[in-house]
Amino acid sequence: MSDNPIGEFLRARRALVRPEEAGVRVTGVRRVAGLRREEVAMLAGISGDYYLRLEQGRDRNPSLPVLESVARVLQLDEAATDYLIGLAAPKPRRARRPRRESVPTGIRQLLDVIGLPAFVEGRYFDVLAANTLATALSPNVQPGRNRMLAVFLDPQERALYPDWDADTAVLVAGFRESVGTDTDDPRFVQLVGELSLASEQFRQLWARHDVQHRVGRPTRLDHPQVGELTLRREKLAVGGTAGQTLVVYHAEPGTSSAEKLTLLAAAAPLKRVSAEPMNTA
Repeated sequence: MSDNPIGEFLRARRALVRPEEAGVRVTGVRRVAGLRREEVAMLAGISGDYYLRLEQGRDRNPSLPVLESVARVLQLDEAATDYLIGLAAPKPRRARRPRRESVPTGIRQLLDVIGLPAFVEGRYFDVLAANTLATALSPNVQPGRNRMLAVFLDPQERALYPDWDADTAVLVAGFRESVGTDTDDPRFVQLVGELSLASEQFRQLWARHDVQHRVGRPTRLDHPQVGELTLRREKLAVGGTAGQTLVVYHAEPGTSSAEKLTLLAAAAPLKRVSAEPMNTA
């Protein structure tokens, strides 16, 4: 991956800020999208030369106040600001050893009895365990599959999402937040490489460097058996694991979506799809 992740991130986010939104008066023709380097430096209260060194990766240890000032100018939210600060933090060199992602016993039992579509995903959005109701929503939600690959590369999975453009933007931003700054991980490199080669949509979204906390949100699905339904998707951190998340779908009581979810449940008696621990790097 890039040997200058801070520079890539700053350039991408700088291009997304309209000068007028930052309080910069626009005159004449501008040759760059978003803010110029010198404008960011001026608004952040630092020298233009220092900001240039920061973007070029020649200053590897910027101070926290500098990063927070730049984040303010670039209109970064809390998640993106934390990500920027993480990029600048020194990273110890260590030998990587494959580790097995094993879903805790209590969480696996919960999948059996929760009565809602639910599954566990790893740090790189690999499906580690799922119940049959989750698989009834999407055949790709089963152990051994990866949510990123499915959503971007499987036409049937794409057809499930009427709001595919918006949903993929959220997915990529959440993926970047989940991975964090550990971008030399072989699993991460393999996934991003495969997606970049195969999906123009992914390439465009990844280039934006959006970062977003994984929070609950409504999701529209166009299911081949029951039609369109709106479910709320909750993402809950699994304690004692390295980045595992419990994902649960539920519908607002009394709605047609709740009725359709009941129909799916009747056709797919709830039980857990078996899951073996996965090797990750």
